[in-house]
Amino acid sequence: MLPIDRRSFLAASAFAASGNWCPSLVLGADSLRTKPPKRAQPAAKKVAVVCSIYNYLSHAYHIAGRYLDGYMKGDEHHFPEFGIASAYVEQVKANDLSRELAKEHSFRLSESIDDALTLGTGKLAVDGVLLICEHGDYKYNEKGQKLYPRYEFFKKIAAVFEKTGKSVPVFCDKHLSYDRTKAAEMVATAKKLRFPLMAGSSLPVTWRRPELEFKRGTKITEALVASRGELEIYGIHALEALQCMAERRFSGADPKPANQGVKAVTCLQGDAVWKAGDDGLWSWELLEHALGHSTSRNAGDIRANCRRFPRPATWGNFVKGPIAFLVEYADGLKATVLQLDGHIADETFAARVDGERKPSSCLFWLPPPPGAAFLEALAGHTETFFATGKPPYPVERTQLTGGILDYALESRVKEKRLDTPDLDIRYDPPADSGFMRGDYTKPVK
Repeated sequence: MLPIDRRSFLAASAFAASGNWCPSLVLGADSLRTKPPKRAQPAAKKVAVVCSIYNYLSHAYHIAGRYLDGYMKGDEHHFPEFGIASAYVEQVKANDLSRELAKEHSFRLSESIDDALTLGTGKLAVDGVLLICEHGDYKYNEKGQKLYPRYEFFKKIAAVFEKTGKSVPVFCDKHLSYDRTKAAEMVATAKKLRFPLMAGSSLPVTWRRPELEFKRGTKITEALVASRGELEIYGIHALEALQCMAERRFSGADPKPANQGVKAVTCLQGDAVWKAGDDGLWSWELLEHALGHSTSRNAGDIRANCRRFPRPATWGNFVKGPIAFLVEYADGLKATVLQLDGHIADETFAARVDGERKPSSCLFWLPPPPGAAFLEALAGHTETFFATGKPPYPVERTQLTGGILDYALESRVKEKRLDTPDLDIRYDPPADSGFMRGDYTKPVK
């Protein structure tokens, strides 16, 4: 039998005396990463999961899984005060896990979104909603957008709120919708019905190396994100990384919300991307600083690496080589997202700040699967959001990034710069950026 230190023994003894005995606690802190405890009692509050699929390593698996199994916070195993009460899964496949997990954790499997939120009572019976529509078999449109029904799921959630006369906070994973008009309607509906709405990528809240955070009011004059991956699926991550940094050029001290808006977007492909850099439309210097933090950077010439990358057929019929989003903000800020498949497989950032000689830069660090702790970082924020009813950052940020993405993909098809009059979006940056600090791989004491 393993030795037990005095602190672990006293904690386990007190837990046993309470009637909530869990044998794994006897092993002390050393066992928490291999045999974490189960919930001693049902969670005090309830969450409904509304998702496209619930398979191994899907977003629902990672986010809802933290509510089911808990997760480590420092040296302690943490359970949210919210537990999963129900799950609506639109596409149940052979590798579905929701049926197995429902038995293990005693949550309700619902055949409709209405039932997931009411638990069959006819009344709103949960304290929060996780809308996770990522992964699954859905068609693509001509712009290369995967037609995830986030908007349709959201409308059914809002219908339950209207029918019951009550509402709760709703989290929408990643962008609100592939369609900027639908996304704007979602934000307007939440305001009309007066329920808190949070959305977005895990990139703004994951770890940064180094831990770069601009003070609000920092005069950023140019910014760049180097990224990779399927254009829409990863494009939103890159734009969220860009905006969580770019938004901090405003102080939040003015009576009116800051004009974060964008006036035009251009998408370039292939050699046109390199020419734009040579012509000064984006900065090779900023790219050099951004790539200085990449942990996946390929050897050799960037142009050759990107040209030789065998883009999967499922990503769409794109020109070989890099892709660029050129973003023109209303206040004059110039920003660029570069998709550099073949040269990197991560997300890095660099910006020029007025009065500073050297650009500021960092890596948005994404711990890999199977744990994918960047989604744990996001799950922790949803927990606080459900508890307080206050999102960690305005939902307008994600409305803006999703709108930029929609225009960029349209620009790629039309092969021209597009004015973006409906992206005159205003909000103030949060006081704290909310990203994860410290070392996720903290050793056992």
